[in-house]
Amino acid sequence: MNYLEEVPAVRRIDTDRPDLFAVDIVGHVTAADAENLLGLLRAACALHASMDALVRLTDHDGVDWADIPKETIEQGKAEAIGHIGRCAAVGEPDWTPALQGFFAPALPVELRHFATGDEAEAWRWLDAQPLQG
Repeated sequence: MNYLEEVPAVRRIDTDRPDLFAVDIVGHVTAADAENLLGLLRAACALHASMDALVRLTDHDGVDWADIPKETIEQGKAEAIGHIGRCAAVGEPDWTPALQGFFAPALPVELRHFATGDEAEAWRWLDAQPLQG
């Protein structure tokens, strides 16, 4: 399979809450996937001054951090700080401690990790449900 045939690692999850930014991150995350994620986040932020988020990791296989432009990371950080109130992180590994350090000194987002088996609890915490489609 060549790069044009690869399935994107970042996929939006439709939910019953219009002000919930929900994504599934599957497998390995490339720089192109990070740009896709930033685009999805920017679009959601343009529609909602305040929102919550759910990030589900599925078969996580790492991130190409060295290939992601610093500007992309900084823009994503600014969007998150300016718009997200609560974020549920579902799956393994638990990346919430690293994220909290990334937003030092204090993360302005209420962030909770849920194991894969506790995903339903994450949805309840956000008062939302994924839409079946």
